[in-house]
Amino acid sequence: MTPLSETSEPRRAPLTRQRALTSALELADAEGIEALTMRKLAQALGVEAMSLYHHVANKNDILDGMVDLVFAEIELPDNDNDNDNDNDNDNDNDNDADWTTAMLRRARSVRATLLRHPWAIGIMESRSTPGPATLHHHNAVIGCCRRAGFSVEMSAHAFSLLDSYIYGFVLQEVNLPFDGTDNLQEVLDAMMPEDFAQQYPHMAELTSEFVLKPGYSYADEFEFGLGLILAGLSLAADTRSTGQE
Repeated sequence: MTPLSETSEPRRAPLTRQRALTSALELADAEGIEALTMRKLAQALGVEAMSLYHHVANKNDILDGMVDLVFAEIELPDNDNDNDNDNDNDNDNDNDADWTTAMLRRARSVRATLLRHPWAIGIMESRSTPGPATLHHHNAVIGCCRRAGFSVEMSAHAFSLLDSYIYGFVLQEVNLPFDGTDNLQEVLDAMMPEDFAQQYPHMAELTSEFVLKPGYSYADEFEFGLGLILAGLSLAADTRSTGQE
């Protein structure tokens, strides 16, 4: 008699909400959010479309869950400072440094996560029924600002400014007509007319003296802009705090 293990097909994992959401995220990563339909998701899971409705209410419910999975991948900021110090100025400096480091790491994590899931950029803040990971993330960012001495108002300003910059940068980054620097010269040659330097001298100067220099990476612009924003927010928070005293 042939053993059962040699004749039977491997058992498919049972359908769960988590499995459906994970598969939806993988589908969006591979083909874009526009390709995500209930029918296509069911096919990817190897089930009938109606079976999905035992675990998710509708496509909006799936999108809510997908966004929550993305937020769960982002490193949470943490600027808790357990070292007591009698010098108030030293404490202020420590708080600024801790906040800057925490928000820098969080911003880098957001960017890395969105580069893995570029479809999420346009819907990360659009959900009217956010999940626990989404809420936990937002609470942690606000808490990081408040522990650093930011007022409630300045915490809101910081959160909005940072995310506007991060989301906008990644959106621009994923839509650039070149990948890295390997094909940069080829892309630029195709974009530039023969008299480019005469018609657009400032662009030609920037391209030849900066963009085409060895070691150039557009990703470096992220760190430069982020540093300016963090320094400006710290200064604005300190100035407003001093002015209120």
